[in-house]
Amino acid sequence: MTLKLKSPAFRDGDEIPERYIRQGGNASPPLQWDGAPPDTKSFALIVEDPDAPKGLFRHWAIYDLPPAQTWLPEDVGRGDGATFTEATNDFGAATYDGPQPPAGSGVHHYHFRLVALDVPHLDLPRDASAQDVWREAKHHLIEEADLVGVCAPD
Repeated sequence: MTLKLKSPAFRDGDEIPERYIRQGGNASPPLQWDGAPPDTKSFALIVEDPDAPKGLFRHWAIYDLPPAQTWLPEDVGRGDGATFTEATNDFGAATYDGPQPPAGSGVHHYHFRLVALDVPHLDLPRDASAQDVWREAKHHLIEEADLVGVCAPD
């Protein structure tokens, strides 16, 4: 079985609804996945914009999601007793910050990358950055799923 990631809020390659962009509601979109490898011990999720003018920009990183978890509700995190740890994004906050492409920069592609890991916990400090999460997760990656949403500047 192959790891698959989807959202009831938008399909792969479609525009991300305003509720989930930074200038809109800035809520994290609901996500669902299936097909995790049987040896999965945890998951991590990273949201990245490779089209950012200054290079790759990370909007969210969460890790240590339990292996039995198969979904995230809308607007999860923000200190609500979530079953995972949030890392500091490139805006400087340990939370989800949605798409915000700068004026004149064209359409941006936001990658929601879910990775199945072979360890129950990533060995990271509490103030870890999204980049730290990806750097550590790469060493434990079993399988990866990618959901892409697009957003253009206002």
